[in-house]
Amino acid sequence: MNYDEAVINPVKGNNSPDPGSVVILVSSGKDMNAICTLLGAGPDDFSNLMTSRFCTIDQNGRRCSIVGPIIGAPYAVILLETLIAWGARRFVFFGLCGAISREVKTGDIVLPTGAVIEEGTSLHYGENTGKTVFCSKDTFSWIKEILSREQFPCHEGIVWTTDAAFRETTGKVSSYQEKNILAVEMETSALFTVGRFREVDVGAILVVSDELSTLKWKPGFGEERFKKNCKAVQGIITKLCLTIKPELNNA
Repeated sequence: MNYDEAVINPVKGNNSPDPGSVVILVSSGKDMNAICTLLGAGPDDFSNLMTSRFCTIDQNGRRCSIVGPIIGAPYAVILLETLIAWGARRFVFFGLCGAISREVKTGDIVLPTGAVIEEGTSLHYGENTGKTVFCSKDTFSWIKEILSREQFPCHEGIVWTTDAAFRETTGKVSSYQEKNILAVEMETSALFTVGRFREVDVGAILVVSDELSTLKWKPGFGEERFKKNCKAVQGIITKLCLTIKPELNNA
């Protein structure tokens, strides 16, 4: 008996939709709706997926899907596992984060190269707390290529993923600053972990919504720069969906 074999596995049912090879996972329902509008989605393009909405777009023979809202590592991974079982092979997570580095400010764009695990989901896939798990290099390069083409600056580096939004303590923030961690959020390390476990490509793009770098919380959700750059990333994600490379579309 294989004691490491899962009792329950994600499956593709007879009525499961075809998500295409590329799926955009979006933390914010508002951002998801904006992306779907930019892509010309109509009411018939939407369905429900657990407590999220699922939208599939066909553009010039290319198919991709947008799923959200998403919050927290366990739920993000349930969706990821399901979509992998349905046939998706490349994922981009669009989320929000809090600045840890003093060089990172509200509204900045962060492109994670990896994430420090401080959430519980990754532990069930053989990883350890405190380990850094890395993104797909191909997906990272694909996102960076679009950002560079559109002349959007970004911070590249490691983020910290936690389950506990209200336990980002002064000690932890200070410790991660010393390790040059850029920001904190709640999904990325688990998504990267499962991507590696299931041998699919996962990348992420984050917008800074608040700052913790002074050890005093500075929310920025209402700031114009934050709103402006969320819209900019909505456009970037739209371009990703419209420029799926043939090798990705057939992945």
